[in-house]
Amino acid sequence: MTREKKATEPLAVRAYALFDSFRNAYAPEWQRLDKCERLYRGEHWQDVPMDDPNEPRPMTPVIHSTVENVAADLADDLPCAVITPENNVNARIAKIVEAVIARNHDAASYDVEYQKLIHDLLVAGCCVQEVGYDSAENGGLGGAFIRHTDVRCIMFDPLACDIQDGRAVFKFSLRSKEWIEQHFPDKAGELDDDLIACSYLPEDGTIKPDRKDAMLLIEYWRREYDSESDSFSVHMALLCGGVVLRDSQSVKPEGYFAHGQYPFIVTTLYPRKGSALGFGLCDLFEGQQRYADKLDQIVLKNALMASRNKLLVTEASGFDADDLADWSREVHRGESLSGVSWFSTPPLPAYITDYIARLHENVKEEGGANDSSRGSANNNVTAASAIYALQEASTKRTRMSSQRLHEAFRKAVRMEIEVEREFNFYLRPVVVTEDGTEREELFNSADMTACTDGMSLPIEFYVSIKAAKKSQFKASAQNEIAMQLLSMGAIQAEQAVELMVFDGKQQVLSQIAERKKQGGIDGINRNNLNSHGSGDSGKSLL
Repeated sequence: MTREKKATEPLAVRAYALFDSFRNAYAPEWQRLDKCERLYRGEHWQDVPMDDPNEPRPMTPVIHSTVENVAADLADDLPCAVITPENNVNARIAKIVEAVIARNHDAASYDVEYQKLIHDLLVAGCCVQEVGYDSAENGGLGGAFIRHTDVRCIMFDPLACDIQDGRAVFKFSLRSKEWIEQHFPDKAGELDDDLIACSYLPEDGTIKPDRKDAMLLIEYWRREYDSESDSFSVHMALLCGGVVLRDSQSVKPEGYFAHGQYPFIVTTLYPRKGSALGFGLCDLFEGQQRYADKLDQIVLKNALMASRNKLLVTEASGFDADDLADWSREVHRGESLSGVSWFSTPPLPAYITDYIARLHENVKEEGGANDSSRGSANNNVTAASAIYALQEASTKRTRMSSQRLHEAFRKAVRMEIEVEREFNFYLRPVVVTEDGTEREELFNSADMTACTDGMSLPIEFYVSIKAAKKSQFKASAQNEIAMQLLSMGAIQAEQAVELMVFDGKQQVLSQIAERKKQGGIDGINRNNLNSHGSGDSGKSLL
């Protein structure tokens, strides 16, 4: 196709042609994603042809357990943005922007989005975050967001290893015709039957909408290069039923976002050569899971056969086979017992069951869900600090995945700040905490521009990511340290209680204060303190 012909083609024709090209390339990827989800849910037996429908189909959810245990470790590393200025002049705006970003993430429930990202990362092998601006947030004041995007509902250029170098990005979802007509009444009469919705490939089998009433709503993100200015501009068009519903280029010819990038961040678990996508735990351990379940099937079939011994009867014995099969009869007539014998199924070798257990343990160990990461410990390890140290040492591979997520989060926050600066037009009150005191400030995007002397340059501060650990073993370790300091005489009982974390702490502090008024704290003995501070007591630690 010549450049002149391509330029004169309608946008919808070019977009749908490219969409079909991407969709054909993504067909094997969608099949892989479906297979990974079935492995995660333990439904992979449906992929195996069976001659006998009554054969047992056992499934030990090793992959599911591994994914959930690794996901629990990653969930403890929920990131938050720390905005640090490079000089004291921008210290105030850095604090304000940090508070704004924290509020955006709270309003968008980023902790929930983070859980979805972890699932896609471990199961599908990659996760996608979208950065944008929602004008309806914060009571109509607007706000930027970072959201999870389902990997099954987005397509990147199959020819590009970096999504920012791709020809386009397609994000799509099914909508009813009524929804399209309500939101785009001016285009309702132009819509054709969307045949793509009828052949919509990503389907996990759990939700099957009525495809006759479904239409495919497509976000067509395209990135164009300007050789004169040596810069990129990104545009987004909404398409449905072969019609362009909206095109951002008609409203903002300079580009949807000032940063000129696709608003998507891709994170891979195990990178795939020559692709922007990756492999997950299901891809790596599919063979072990299937072999372990197949061996379980053999063991079960052997057990079923062994539970029903066969009776061999020859004609020379003189016994009737149906008569012998009737266990209610006490007397049977025949000629010779030598023609009657029992045939029992020989048991399987003992190493079969041992090999199955080894397969299960290999998936857990190599997947990063060993005993320590699952909360188990050797019987001779009882100290909270030792348990925590073992867990820290056992999650080295999980920390690598966490670092990838944090780096992607840092990139997303940088993009979020630029989006906030570009689209925010109202003064937003935020609460800033500094030196233990809170004060209210007004966020104004003009202040961010003023920091760069009015130029469209990135604001002069950098974003670093810190992980917020939520493991309760930290509380146990802190309580243990407080008890050691108390036993050494380095601190008093009241100070030990202040350092500890446990349910009913305020009640104990109130009792101490009350007894101090009555002449001392001798009534608070250390045994009572132990009962409150122990991680194994009836009161659970925070």
